[in-house]
Amino acid sequence: MANDAIDTAIETPAAGRHSTRIEIPVRGIAAVIAGVALAGLLAFLYIKTQGVDIRRQNEALSSLRALKEIDVRWDIESLRARTGLGEPPSAASDHGAAILGRVQQDLAASARDLDSPALAHGLPDLEKAFTEKAELMAQFRTANAEARQALQLVMAADNEFAGLVRGAWRTYPQRERLVAAENVVTQLLASAQKYYFAPEDARRKDLEISAADLRESAAPFPQALRDGITRLDGHIGKLLSTKPVEQQLFQRVSFLTAGPRVDSLTNAFSLELEQILVERQRYRVYLIAFSAALLVLIGYLATRLFASYRLLNAANRALHAANEGLEQRVAERTLELSEALARLKDSEAQLIQTEKMSSLGQMVAGIAHEINTPLAYIKNGLGSVRNRLPELVLLISESEKLLAMLQAGNADPHQLSRQFALTQTQIREFRDHQGLEELLALVNDGLHGIGQISDIVANLKDFSRLDRSKVALFNVNDGVESTLKLAKHEIKQLTVTKQLGDVPHITCSPSQINQVLLNLIHNAIQAIESDHGAITITTRKEGADRVAVEIEDNGKGITPEALPKIFDPFFTTKDVGEGTGLGLSIVYKIVKRHGGKISVDTKVGVGTKFTVVLPVTPPQPVELAALAAIR
Repeated sequence: MANDAIDTAIETPAAGRHSTRIEIPVRGIAAVIAGVALAGLLAFLYIKTQGVDIRRQNEALSSLRALKEIDVRWDIESLRARTGLGEPPSAASDHGAAILGRVQQDLAASARDLDSPALAHGLPDLEKAFTEKAELMAQFRTANAEARQALQLVMAADNEFAGLVRGAWRTYPQRERLVAAENVVTQLLASAQKYYFAPEDARRKDLEISAADLRESAAPFPQALRDGITRLDGHIGKLLSTKPVEQQLFQRVSFLTAGPRVDSLTNAFSLELEQILVERQRYRVYLIAFSAALLVLIGYLATRLFASYRLLNAANRALHAANEGLEQRVAERTLELSEALARLKDSEAQLIQTEKMSSLGQMVAGIAHEINTPLAYIKNGLGSVRNRLPELVLLISESEKLLAMLQAGNADPHQLSRQFALTQTQIREFRDHQGLEELLALVNDGLHGIGQISDIVANLKDFSRLDRSKVALFNVNDGVESTLKLAKHEIKQLTVTKQLGDVPHITCSPSQINQVLLNLIHNAIQAIESDHGAITITTRKEGADRVAVEIEDNGKGITPEALPKIFDPFFTTKDVGEGTGLGLSIVYKIVKRHGGKISVDTKVGVGTKFTVVLPVTPPQPVELAALAAIR
């Protein structure tokens, strides 16, 4: 071993010359250290050369482009609304605001997944800017709608004043005053339109002067004309008060820097991606060179090891022959045990799922009835809405004709007056028939019915889903409410008392805790045989870190002989074919896997109370992982 160890000799004078040989495998230790170092360097270079998640990067860039499109859409919308082009903006048609939250969530998720400093640094300011702009756009839409309404009222009041002047033409002797008033109103309308499209100080002053002239000329006129002038003056005042607010909001929206922030963040993120790609390429070159050197070294070591391998191969063949029979027997036995365990787990999962679907199946008829009732009045309401739609369509058609004549500006006054009177008559008839109130009531009834159906479907879906191992924060009060809604048709003849306390959220598998509540409430319902049955559900805080749920009934109770067996699988007191005996067994397993406990207090002929105590803090990770076994 001269080549693989250091020899050390120790002499003792009393005993004469004595030599002791100590062998230290220095080369072996050095080889292990060198191998570990080379493997670590290889792993480091491999990690550094891992490809960039291009798909995730493209998703982040797409989200940034979506934000830019939202900003441009808002700018165009505010400019069109400000100049009076197109339909007035409304929150319902704002597609940008509808997807803004989703885009911001996608960007936040991309920043977390990509660990991008550019996104992490720029997203907070960008979200703040877009939130501010969304709020300003909502305020701008409101202000623009008020200004448009004020201008429309001014134009309508002008038409009304013209009709009043024609009515007073024969009775009022000073017709030159009427002509002068009509000229002032015409000038006032022109000034109002100019001020609406260009709210400058000079035009505002012209409008105020025209309004003042009209007020001064109103004194000698008949009362009807004075009232018309007063209404017109009020509409002018509303236009003067709402237009500056709209203009100020338009300027704030125009000068907000949401768009440039998106461009800046996009450029920074693209530059960051380019730098990452360059770095990855450089490390790939290093990895190729290191791999080539490592292959040369491995080839050299392979030639040295080949000689040793030939010596060891003979011994290995003999050892392999001895172990082959034993390994085969162990493998066969292991395979048999694994298959038996897999079949046992599959059988348990199928039985548990069968029990759950059996409970849900018993509720299908009642749930169908609960859904059918709101569907009936939704159908009737839609039929009534369909019957009223022709009247509303006719009203809209006549209103569009009137607006077209007003926008043309050269319509015959008599035709315009007839069209205005016809439209006004139809509006009054529609209002007298309470058309809007009836339509609104029918829509509200339909929405209420759809809400009921949605609640039923959501509860049913929550109980029937198979993702039972998902762990999340959960409030047991919400679970009680959801379970009672699902079992509503079974407890109609019973008195249910809820004593829900102020309990903290617990970390658990919500669908499994809902299954516990459903099974216990279902058992309580089946235990009640009288017509005066009552169920009391109580939730409270148990100590500092636990939540307790009590479900008590006044049913027949549990006999002392059956009480020790109620949590055993397949034990049931029901007739053959009426139950699987897995309900309470499932409850017991779920509660134990959550680190909780369940107890029962019963008396024959009086009733039964089940108490479930669950921890606020979740169990250990190993126990939580075991929740996946209950499916």
